[in-house]
Amino acid sequence: MPALVLASASPRRAELLRQVGLTFTVWTGASEDETRGVLPAGAGASGPGWTLDAVRARAREAALGKAQPAVAARPDAVVIAADTVVTVDGVVLGKPQTAREAEEMLRRLSGRTHHVATGVVVAHGRRAITLADDSTTAVRFRALTDWEIRRYVASGEPMDKAGAYGIQGRAALFVDRLEGDYFAVVGLPLAQLARMLETVGVPTI
Repeated sequence: MPALVLASASPRRAELLRQVGLTFTVWTGASEDETRGVLPAGAGASGPGWTLDAVRARAREAALGKAQPAVAARPDAVVIAADTVVTVDGVVLGKPQTAREAEEMLRRLSGRTHHVATGVVVAHGRRAITLADDSTTAVRFRALTDWEIRRYVASGEPMDKAGAYGIQGRAALFVDRLEGDYFAVVGLPLAQLARMLETVGVPTI
């Protein structure tokens, strides 16, 4: 069985792979180049705002961009890469660049439903196989007070996460309901990944 390589510097994605018992190495050339800041309507989208189809395509393309250099460096390995994009009302929310921006993002999400699209790629260079897919989840936040937002941002948790929150951390307290794959919101849709790995001959159970 070929070696598994995770082309991501995300500790959350690595933890999810460990959680399901997969043995892998992290490709050291990986960088977390996911979207930073707020991309308003029209900033790379077609039409007046970011449609879900455009967001899903962006997530897949970004995951492919992460996978390609790892595949070139490790052609005999099966490479896993992913990228997560958060969108609300036609606006894409990347990783906040400042505490103030994190607060603004959380105010956008307060009391609203937003969507989280995670693109995932499984590739094997020597066999010329590249599988790309995505998983999109609708997440509803309860209404947040300014005090809660400030306290959460002060914890530092939002600063390296798309949409300025981590559902697996303290922001779990903000979620009213979720429709879709919880693990895709964390950063890696595990059931989808398992199907893709089995397609390239890597058993997951």
